[in-house]
Amino acid sequence: MVDELDLEDDNEQKAGVMTKAELVDEVARVVQLTKKQAETIVNIVFDSIVDSLRAGQKIELRGFGSFRLRSRKSRTGRNPKTGEKVEVPSKKIPYFKPGKELKELINKALGEGEVASETVEEAAAE
Repeated sequence: MVDELDLEDDNEQKAGVMTKAELVDEVARVVQLTKKQAETIVNIVFDSIVDSLRAGQKIELRGFGSFRLRSRKSRTGRNPKTGEKVEVPSKKIPYFKPGKELKELINKALGEGEVASETVEEAAAE
């Protein structure tokens, strides 16, 4: 009984956020795999994206979006604690650009007052 209350509190605090563990649970449920198998699949997908970005490659997932690296130039910043000037080196940051279909699905769902109009099961069926 106490555990159920704790879970309800956790779910209320995380409203609107899907964690990696929840993604693994959803993959396991939809594809009817064990959580361990689903976790392996999710980790392989994430690791593949990270490895490709490290290699300087762009990842394009048609209908979903693309992951790219953006270059940030070096600049002079300030230490917020001391106000002292600090040189910030140039760096590359990952960037996600949503695809046209993803944007349309989200805007359609929001326009209808829904949080999500299409479930993972419906997307997998296509």
